[in-house]
Amino acid sequence: MTAPVPPRHDPKTSWRTEGVPAGSAPSPDGRRAWGGCLVQLLVFLLVYLAFGLLYNNVRGDGTTSIDYTVFTEQLEAGNIRDVYSQGFQIQGTLKKPSHVPVGGERETYTHFKTYKPAFADDEDLWAQITKNKVTVTAEPVAQGPGLAETLLVSLAPTLLLIAVWVFIARRMSAGMGGAGGMLGRKPPPKPVELEPGSQRTTFADVAGIDEVEGELNDVVDFLKNPDAYRKMGARMPRGVLLAGPPGTGKTLLARAVAGEAGVPFFSASASEFIEMIVGVGASRVRELFAEARKVAPSIIFIDEIDTIGRARGGGSGMGGHDEREQTLNQILTEMDGFSGSEGVIVIAATNRADVLDPALTRPGRFDRVVNVAPPDRGGREAILEIHTRQIPLAPEVDLAQVARTTRGMTGAELANLANEAALLAVKRKQVRVTQTDLSEALEKVQLGAERPLVMPESERRRTAYHESGHALLGMLQPGADPVRKITIVPRGRALGVTLSTPDADKYAYTEEYLRGRIIGALGGMAAEQVVYGVITTGAENDLEQVTTIARGMVARWGMSARVGRLSALPNDAQQAYGLAAAPQTLDVIDGEMRRIVDECYDEACRKLRDHRGRLDALAQALLANETLEETDAYRIAGIPSSSSSHTSPHSRQLTATLKEEDS
Repeated sequence: MTAPVPPRHDPKTSWRTEGVPAGSAPSPDGRRAWGGCLVQLLVFLLVYLAFGLLYNNVRGDGTTSIDYTVFTEQLEAGNIRDVYSQGFQIQGTLKKPSHVPVGGERETYTHFKTYKPAFADDEDLWAQITKNKVTVTAEPVAQGPGLAETLLVSLAPTLLLIAVWVFIARRMSAGMGGAGGMLGRKPPPKPVELEPGSQRTTFADVAGIDEVEGELNDVVDFLKNPDAYRKMGARMPRGVLLAGPPGTGKTLLARAVAGEAGVPFFSASASEFIEMIVGVGASRVRELFAEARKVAPSIIFIDEIDTIGRARGGGSGMGGHDEREQTLNQILTEMDGFSGSEGVIVIAATNRADVLDPALTRPGRFDRVVNVAPPDRGGREAILEIHTRQIPLAPEVDLAQVARTTRGMTGAELANLANEAALLAVKRKQVRVTQTDLSEALEKVQLGAERPLVMPESERRRTAYHESGHALLGMLQPGADPVRKITIVPRGRALGVTLSTPDADKYAYTEEYLRGRIIGALGGMAAEQVVYGVITTGAENDLEQVTTIARGMVARWGMSARVGRLSALPNDAQQAYGLAAAPQTLDVIDGEMRRIVDECYDEACRKLRDHRGRLDALAQALLANETLEETDAYRIAGIPSSSSSHTSPHSRQLTATLKEEDS
């Protein structure tokens, strides 16, 4: 069963850890740092408010504005010592302080300013000034702040905001693992200790990939007994690359190696090293490897390494200063720096090993490449047993039978299957999961949920003949996979489905078997042609399968005399069609593909005409029951089942004969 991934307790690191010694755990300095950050931020706010008050107080020229009427009253009372006038503005100083109402309160002032209205008589004003012996000065009574002071006070709030932003950016960089962020360099983060007593993943939690487990046992033994290898002068691989399709358990295997050996486990996704700022990824790589060395022996696991490990050059868009390339170079440098005595092993996982840079897979880096393939039948049964440990199963549940009907499924898909069956049992208020739950869960996983689609009777009848054509040709074709189920119940995008699986896993296919697959896939179209004389769009998915098989037979597997025994289109899934062969060769490939498909289609039509009675019987049974299991289907068609002793009415699995009809 897949063990839970340890939570990332400390957001300072870009990786997760397991089994790190207690001494390597960080102290709660991070909390104190953030507490200090809040205190300093509060101080900054107080200083900002102080600057704001200072700015508001100093931004004037030190005088109090009064009404012109108040000015004339003070002048008549003889309380003005001196005045200065420029234009309509008048400034002055009182002999004795006076009061002026401001905002409901009385403000005391000595220096004042006012503005003479245009209608005031200048002669009368001059007469009053002369009468009261007021001194007329040549300079302003109150000087405002200078240019330097004005600029300082005006820019102080802006400078303070910039300082606060820089401070917070540095703190966030150090706290969130930004490798220096944009403005600062963070101190090296500490790995997080796994909680005491937490269960480590071991090989007991891994099943279905025994041959891979055997290769990784060497790594476990080296980590447990390094002295024995040193005495013999042996050196363990510095890196192990796990390559395989998604869901096959690569990450689980890496954790199991660390858990089995009892060493610290550092795991990170390759994408977590990449940031917008160039150099951040390389810095994180250095820190990760430095932490692993401190607690050696240990394991570093890098998931999806093809994110940063793609082949350099060749127009891939990775320049000399590209962040991904710098991160890859740092990984290569760190792995080169390992010696046999350090006890640090790097394990990486990818499902695109073909795009990796050759420098990664050369000896001295990832010396050992381990291919993790989907499990065989025995492996699927073992995986199902692991994933149903916590699920109560009914006595009649046969996991071996489920394993036989799940060919090609990975460990992750089998885990999802077990979970879907448990969900169905809960919805039905059952106390145990039954075989029916597992069978219906498999149909839901492969085909989707049932659709309450109401089809016209003519469409329903055509679908029944379409699926009957698939099934009948599968029964009649020598060496074909036995038909397990036929249904015209809409599921997902499919209006009808024919299910078939082999009695045993197959790893190599003969030309006869592949032709049978093509004939079976064309059975739906052939049935519509024989019965109705028309061809509908329902055969789209069938034709896609037929094209894929025919292209492989002609261009990759040497099953065409005209093309010859060569691979004219290698790596068909990764390379654009038409770039690997000359135009003349492509024309020959197209001609041979058409020949094979036409021959198979003619044979499909001929067999259905010869067995029209069986086709009609299957179609009528489908219209009446909507679903036919293997035993009933073979009985209605009057054909003995070659695998009846190994199957049950619950055998259900989608294969290449799946028929998808777009609604």
